[in-house]
Amino acid sequence: MQFSPSLRPATLVQRYKRFLADVITPDGTALTLHCPNTGAMTGCATPGDTVWYSTSDSAKRKYPHTWEITQTQNGTFICVNTLRANTLAKEAILSGVIPELQGYSVLKSEVKYGSENSRIDLMLQAEARRNCYIEVKSVTLADKGYGYFPDAVTLRGQKHLRELMSVAASGDRAVMLFTVLHSAIERFSPARHIDAKYAQLLEEAQRQGVEILIYKAELSAEEISLRSPLPYES
Repeated sequence: MQFSPSLRPATLVQRYKRFLADVITPDGTALTLHCPNTGAMTGCATPGDTVWYSTSDSAKRKYPHTWEITQTQNGTFICVNTLRANTLAKEAILSGVIPELQGYSVLKSEVKYGSENSRIDLMLQAEARRNCYIEVKSVTLADKGYGYFPDAVTLRGQKHLRELMSVAASGDRAVMLFTVLHSAIERFSPARHIDAKYAQLLEEAQRQGVEILIYKAELSAEEISLRSPLPYES
């Protein structure tokens, strides 16, 4: 995924009210950006970091600028726009980067399913094959080379795991795809120190046939793309 038009840099002053961030551009202009990330953003929003932001030409938006990437003061790149994860996953599947998800002729997005009124991020279909339900999550919490999910207690994420277990029990494929959007992460583990229930459900889901895939992105201010698998450590 290439950014067009190009992202522009600014220096982070503060993130607040979850969805807003104040920055200063290189020419000294103060801007308020929309922050499309409801998580804790631990390690992703330190004042003084470089923020790379996009700009919408929609006249309806109160805040036309969107925080896309953090470049930390030690040079780490982190995609904080969680809405990008589904796009990256879709691109990786269609381009053949994820071999486990090849061999399907149809890819659908946001399909209603399950007993808890959910929408699956991606669904793959093909004749004479089981439907493949794919839930996509963005991983940005890092510590000493490890990536963790979630970065805050997530009841919604717990619901998605229950739904995937039901899919697997019905005979269809169920896949939990973690997209690692942090350049310093080399391994992945569930964040049981943050959400023990989610970690427990993820282990249970794997035992019940839910496939767990972790793919890391290459990141820059110009382009993001999923490239390589990472190991999963329960």
